[in-house]
Formats: sequence, structure tokens, C-alpha cells
Amino acid sequence: MTPHERILVVDDEEQMRDLLVKVLERKGYQVSVCGNGADALAFLEREPADLVVTDVRMPGLSGMEALRAIKELNPDIVVIIMTAFGSIDQAVQAVKEGAYDYINKPFKIDEMLLTIEKALEERRLRHEVSTLRQELRTRYHFENLIGKSRAMQEIFGLIEQVAGSRSTVMVYGKSGTGKELVAKAIHYNSPRSTRAFVAVNCAAIPAELLESELFGHEKGSFTGAIATKVGKFELATGGSLFLDEVGSMRLDLQAKILRALQEREVERVGGTRIIKIDVRVIAATNRDLKKAVEEGTFREDLYYRLNVVPITLPDLKDRQEDIPLLANHFVQKFAQESNPAIREISKEAMAVLMSHAWPGNVRELENVIERAVTLGHGPAVLSADLPPHLAGGANPLERALTREATLEDLERDYIAMILQRTKGHQIRAATILGIDRRTLYRKIRRYGLKLNGD
Repeated sequence: MTPHERILVVDDEEQMRDLLVKVLERKGYQVSVCGNGADALAFLEREPADLVVTDVRMPGLSGMEALRAIKELNPDIVVIIMTAFGSIDQAVQAVKEGAYDYINKPFKIDEMLLTIEKALEERRLRHEVSTLRQELRTRYHFENLIGKSRAMQEIFGLIEQVAGSRSTVMVYGKSGTGKELVAKAIHYNSPRSTRAFVAVNCAAIPAELLESELFGHEKGSFTGAIATKVGKFELATGGSLFLDEVGSMRLDLQAKILRALQEREVERVGGTRIIKIDVRVIAATNRDLKKAVEEGTFREDLYYRLNVVPITLPDLKDRQEDIPLLANHFVQKFAQESNPAIREISKEAMAVLMSHAWPGNVRELENVIERAVTLGHGPAVLSADLPPHLAGGANPLERALTREATLEDLERDYIAMILQRTKGHQIRAATILGIDRRTLYRKIRRYGLKLNGD
């Protein structure tokens, strides 16, 4: 059995301590015990612990006093309060002062184990997100670029390699995959990090105004040019210029971009003065530029000038292991901003998130979590807080209600839906369903379900 987290049990009743030690050690946890709050604090000053289960009424330092002292000593330690003399007011006060939960004695062992498991899982996720945030602040100075999948780790490594150079970078990826985040990560980890990062969405600016936006214009150069305007290339001198959706640019403007990159100089619209620039260009597109070159809608010479270091971002559906990490990151972000009552995502809601195809990628996930946190009542985001369309049309429950299906029918339909969404990947499907692979395999055989490609 692999070692689990360290748990400290604090209770003046030896029988209760022995019971919890026996139950928790059987689950693989490393367990220590103390008979009162003062001893518990002395222990925590010497030894690490991930979670403390403490009684309220004890000689000397009470459980509530111990809770306050533990949180002051190490806010990262999770505390669960238990008592035979509970009250709603005391429970609310304990949670307000930092307790994860409050359990009345006598309690069911399964109830205690479930509470401990949920508390430690939340702690693990928070620690993982915190670790990644710190790593990204140190390496990239941009905390929303999150991912532990192999694909994202390779991208992080590529960012680190290319950031220190002057090479032009082309970032490929569908809408919402985080192309601008990658561009910022490159900039803020480069020698240019103290200078400007200037972003231009080439698809969002009318074609007739884009040239002026990029290169600037002189006063009176066209109708409406009532003053001289400095272009984005000039503004980005010494720093980085991010050209988003560069594939939507007109051919004549592409030629001017190419000249600016080759000669490192620009001219304002209506001007004659040559303006020297020192700009590192990072471009991005959701189009297949190689195909665009073949079709004659994108200049081949500009393609090669921009495509020096290509970085391709995967769709969110292709890095599913990042979904819980991203979702919990967004829950913490929006809870802090608008709804502190929300602390986590329920298992059922996470299963829905894991089974969704995410055509809008990370941006869609962020919007869904923002909505759920805003509308939720806490302490967890529930599946009912998610948009109705998320599971993709009529779900098994809706179908069951319309045809009065049995519970067995409902289970079969739901397993079939998850298998379809995971393309027959049994380990991933079992994770979403909350069962082990053997149980899933038995149910597949029992219901005669077909895997993807069978």
C-alpha cells in the first residue's frame, strides 16, 4: 500500500483515538495522536501534518482554540472539528475560523472517512494549482497558462527555449486554446520583459484601418486623420508585438509586414520618414497557413519569415487531464472575485466537465466556471449550476424521464455516453464514472456495449 497523507488525531478519550487510528491506518494514512490541544500544537511545531481531526471539549486548550492556533501556525493544514456537544452556531463559527467541516459524535465511520477524503483531495488540488501558479510566475510570469499534460509540458519547455532568442514565433491553435497567453509567456520570460507587450487582433480591425493601426499615420494623410498617430510597431519597439489572427490579413498588407520584418523599419501612412524599429514579432492563427499559401491567400515568403519557431496548442479535449486543474483554478479565481461561498467542484459536476467536448477550449471552460460560481450557492459547484447544454443535448436522465426507463437502463445509457465521449478509452471513462476499470469492464460485458471502433 502506498503511503497516504499524515493525519493527527486530537482527543482526550483514548477509546476514540484508538478507533480512529485503527480505521485510518487501514486506509493507508500515516496517523499520529495527541490527548489535548497543547500537545497537538507542540507536535505540529516539530512534525508535518496534512490534516488534523480534533475534538472540541478537551482539558486545557479547547478544539476551537487549537483550530485558531493551528491556522496561525500553518494555514495549509486542514482541520476537521468533532464534538458530542454540537450546535449550529458553533459549527458555523468553526467553519468561519477555517475548519474544513464539523462532525457530531457519534458519527458513522464512512461519514468520517468520506469527509477526510474530500478534505485531502481539495487540499491536493489547491496545492497542485498553487505549485503550478508559482512555477509559472517564476518561469513565465503569467499564471493562467496551466497544464500538467505531456503536450503542455512540451510547450512549456519550448517556450523556455525560445524566449531568450530574437526568433519570430508562430503560435497555432483553435479559438480559446490560449495563444495570447503563450505569446505573453514568451515575452515576459525574455530579455524584453521590461518593455512593452503590444497585441493586435488583425481579424477584429477593418482591413482599411489595419495598416494605420500597425504602422501609424501622419496628420491629414486621409479623411479623418486629424492628428499624427504612432503605430503598433513603433509602440512595441524594444518589446514584443503580438499579431493575432495574422492569417486574416490582406495580401497587400502582408507585403508591408514582410518588409518591416526584413528591414526592421516602417513608414507611417502618408509619411516619407523611415522609422527604425526593434521589435520581436509573435504571430498567431487558427488557420492552416500552409494551405492558405497553396491557395494563394497568404504570401509564402511571409509564411517562412513568421514560421521560424512554430508552436501548436492542443485542443482542450486532447488534454483532458488538465481539465480538473484548470477548472479548480478558475473556481478559486472567480470565488475570490464574486462568491467566496464556493470552495470546490462536486464529483458529479467534474464528471460533466470531463465528458464535454469543449469546442471553445479553455476560454469556454473559464466562462462555464464563471457562470457556475456566480449562480452557485456553495460550498461546491454542482452539476445543476452548469449550463444545460454542456452534456450535449438530451442526457440519459432526460431520456429516462421521457420513456420511464429502469435504473438499469439509465446506467447503461450513461456508461454508453461516457464511452462514446472518451472514444472507448476505458481508464478515462472509469475515472469519470468513479469506478475502477474492472467494474467498468464487467458492466460493458453485462450490457453488451461496444467500444469506439468495435
